[in-house]
Amino acid sequence: MSLNDEERTLLVEFEIEKAHKLIDQFSILENAELWDTLANRVYYAVFHAVTALLIKNGLHAGSHQGVSVLFNKHFVKENLIDEKYGRLLARLENMREKSDYTCLFETTEDEVLPMIPQAKEMVSMIDNLIKPETNS
Repeated sequence: MSLNDEERTLLVEFEIEKAHKLIDQFSILENAELWDTLANRVYYAVFHAVTALLIKNGLHAGSHQGVSVLFNKHFVKENLIDEKYGRLLARLENMREKSDYTCLFETTEDEVLPMIPQAKEMVSMIDNLIKPETNS
């Protein structure tokens, strides 16, 4: 995907904005005790933030796995981002896949709630990394 600077800036803004909109849904889903849906939204908040970071840095992934691979390769393994965020992305992706695609699996409150503060922290950290570009 070839983007000019203006397109890249806009896409980064849209991705991080989407991450924040998903975070805004967390409390509604928690209050409704919709744990599978909450797991989905938590994963996608992180996914969109990571995608924004990749785009800002000229990286394109064609799949969810590709996002994870590029994030780990270019940011975690290069010690630019703490490895705990790579592990969080993997755990969230696994939980989201099981809750979305496996009929016999239901995400529990105890599984998803501890990940919410971590996901918010990760989105905030990425937002700060891309902030100069999103606010220019």
